[in-house]
Amino acid sequence: TLESVNAQTFAGVEQIVVCSPDKDLAQLVSGDEIVCWDRRREIVYNDAAVFEKFGVRPASIPDYLALVGDAADGYPGIPGWGAKSAATVLARFEHLEAIPKDAAQLGLGAARGQRLSDTLQAQMTDALLFRRLSTLRHDVPLRETLSDLEWRGARPELKQICQQLGEKTLPDRITRWRAE
Repeated sequence: TLESVNAQTFAGVEQIVVCSPDKDLAQLVSGDEIVCWDRRREIVYNDAAVFEKFGVRPASIPDYLALVGDAADGYPGIPGWGAKSAATVLARFEHLEAIPKDAAQLGLGAARGQRLSDTLQAQMTDALLFRRLSTLRHDVPLRETLSDLEWRGARPELKQICQQLGEKTLPDRITRWRAE
């Protein structure tokens, strides 16, 4: 599990910062120990910030994406399920399998709740597939040591690549170059 990997592999690490605005990665967030940083917006997402943004806890992000879809990753979600309805239901029930078939329990209003419940029940196989597609795997062996993962700077070959591509400003913006 991710928890055991963290305990074994990252002993002595105070915080892991995932540098990406990709909403799939919000499922990795754990308190203030593992956070996501959206550098474009200068926002750090911890547990509370993920809940504020999506209306669900990090553990429910794959279920949320299964319902609302993710165009960037190529799956449509379940028709009729939007961000608000998914957040309302998953904040209460957390995962797809826990969502009751009784629409009155969803907290969405009678007609809307019934329509969304019926759609979800009819397309539960797709919803479970979409969740699987959006779930990050925790069982991939990590062969690198923490030292192997340490950022040592940009490789000098990057200057050559930039020159070949006609990119003149990028090398000046890099603050740390690897000594090789």
